[in-house]
Amino acid sequence: MPKTEYKRTRKDARELSRTARKGDKLYVILDIANERIPYEASRLYSEYTVTHDHPLLGGAMISGSLSVEGLVLRNGPVYTQPPKGIRNIADPGPQVCGPLPDGYEGVLDEAEIRGLEKQVADGSDPRKRRSLRGWRI
Repeated sequence: MPKTEYKRTRKDARELSRTARKGDKLYVILDIANERIPYEASRLYSEYTVTHDHPLLGGAMISGSLSVEGLVLRNGPVYTQPPKGIRNIADPGPQVCGPLPDGYEGVLDEAEIRGLEKQVADGSDPRKRRSLRGWRI
């Protein structure tokens, strides 16, 4: 494949569909919303593999019903090389909290200990807890 980036146009979609071969990998950059996961990168990439040609129309296909042309028009731009500096969405995410070092002792003050003891005393009596069988009407 001579080109490395195919923009979201019909011309580029047709060109990639003609030149893509079985086993080729295609990459799409995804924008990630960081409202609920602030530690995650705002851009990740997804990888697609060309698996076969359409039996009737002859265009390259990615999965059962997704064509390469459709991928470019829906998710473009599409790249033929993995984007540098961007993590694959299938790779493990960043570790935001590591294991505690050896010899670490967390010190609890008296107010925290009293609060924990109260939670244990109030919530651990099986006669006071709600039944696990669900709601009855």
